[in-house]
Amino acid sequence: MSRRLFHRFHRVAVFLFILFIVVPFIPLLLWSVSAGWRWPHVLPESFSLRAWTYLFSPSSGLWESMGVSLQVAIVVTLINLLIAVPAANALARYRFWGKRGVEALMYAPLVVPPYVAIMGLHLTFIRWNVTETVAGVVLAHLVPTLPYMLRPLVISYRTLGFQWEDQARMLGASAWARFRHVVLPHLLPGIAAGVGLSLLVSLSEYLLTLLIGGGLIRTFPLLLFPFLNGGDPAIGAALSLVFAGMTAGLLITTEWLLRRCYGDSHRTQPF
Repeated sequence: MSRRLFHRFHRVAVFLFILFIVVPFIPLLLWSVSAGWRWPHVLPESFSLRAWTYLFSPSSGLWESMGVSLQVAIVVTLINLLIAVPAANALARYRFWGKRGVEALMYAPLVVPPYVAIMGLHLTFIRWNVTETVAGVVLAHLVPTLPYMLRPLVISYRTLGFQWEDQARMLGASAWARFRHVVLPHLLPGIAAGVGLSLLVSLSEYLLTLLIGGGLIRTFPLLLFPFLNGGDPAIGAALSLVFAGMTAGLLITTEWLLRRCYGDSHRTQPF
């Protein structure tokens, strides 16, 4: 009886979760094909593919903004990974003077009001002469995204310990072999979580990109927000659907690549 009840509850929970995910996209889909939708009508008064036709025309700037967004997000995520792996190792498994201060500094972007950090970054980047450049936007995106990469890796390192690495060292494994065959498989779930969060935060970052990029570096949010703020709701809805599809596709691709690497890392190979 309890098992049946559990299965029923599980099905209801899955259904509600799917409903929660799917329902918000229904108004967006209707808006994207509407030629007019005024209150109190439940459905659009007329339908048109005008928004989608404009979206895929050369004048929309869709492909350019998607390319810039993906370029920035991927570079930011790779840099975060290079910084976070050794940093998480040090924070999780070693004691050193000032450790609490370093942790507070690393996680500060999560608690500091964003406008404070953004204005400070803007003034600094003006002095460095990196405003209105892709490099400047990449550096700016590192600030809000690094904590999301660091935290999952810290948790992964804390559950690792040194025993497995010590055993591999006793068997003659080199430092790289120990990392490749012992540490990396244990870190991959944390890497997957950190990569996903870093990509999502970078792809959806608007204010930092606008301020540091000066409106010249047009990522997807900079293309999207003017239409959502009253410019054209139909085009804004179509762009929102494309943005959701782009982020979902990127996350699925990332998960597939990590699973492939995770499977490869479990194959027995000589040190």
